[in-house]
Amino acid sequence: MKLKKILLYLVCFTFLLCFSDASAQGYKIKTIVIDAGHGGVKPGAKGIYSYEKDVALKVALKLGEQLEKELPNIKIIQTRKTDVDVDWYKRAEIANDAKADIFISIHCNSMPKGNTTTKGTETFVGAYRRINEMDAGLKENEEIIKDKNYKKKGTYDPTDPEEVIVLSLYKSLYRSKSLALASMIQKNYTEVNKRVNRGVKEQGLLILQRAAMPSVLTEIGFISNPDEENYINSESGQAEIVNAIVNAIKQYKKEVEN
Repeated sequence: MKLKKILLYLVCFTFLLCFSDASAQGYKIKTIVIDAGHGGVKPGAKGIYSYEKDVALKVALKLGEQLEKELPNIKIIQTRKTDVDVDWYKRAEIANDAKADIFISIHCNSMPKGNTTTKGTETFVGAYRRINEMDAGLKENEEIIKDKNYKKKGTYDPTDPEEVIVLSLYKSLYRSKSLALASMIQKNYTEVNKRVNRGVKEQGLLILQRAAMPSVLTEIGFISNPDEENYINSESGQAEIVNAIVNAIKQYKKEVEN
């Protein structure tokens, strides 16, 4: 029975690939969802004087405003506009319900206490591993895993082999586009803003795994590094970050719409 289901999934996946190629010619980016990481009682990483949730929100709102100015025909949706906690699975649901074409989650990086020198930017796309590897591998999942009911809150059960197969096949439709967008973001950070490039990485981020569109999570700097904390809190630093992401989206838009 399970073999038949897997074969059915493969057939459906092949159909989706064919349909995607056939319809790509008229494709236009219409909706972008911006996700400010953490919020409310989940502050995320802490620097000397600031919290990740606050920096992420400021950058996310500025990013939305800039996109609305430069790409007025695209609908911009924020998963949160204030200091509130939005459940991890609802963030992806907002994007899925809106049939978004891009999902971008804004975060700040950090190192353990005592390390104040590590710096730079990195951008993640979703990867698909077994749940024990996935959950142990990335600190961005920590607040999710602390919620004992996190599996019940979403319909996806990462311990079910069949669901893993379905999700992996479905999401592989967007893997190459997610990697392309992430690479463009990193290129703008490093070549234009002259930031340290920590690269594009694939990780088992639960929020990205539920988003049914090209999606990335970008770490805009290390809040644990005093110099970078000042940078990501400053008006000039946030403007540079926003411009880097906006330019990457415009480059990505031109590529995929052509």
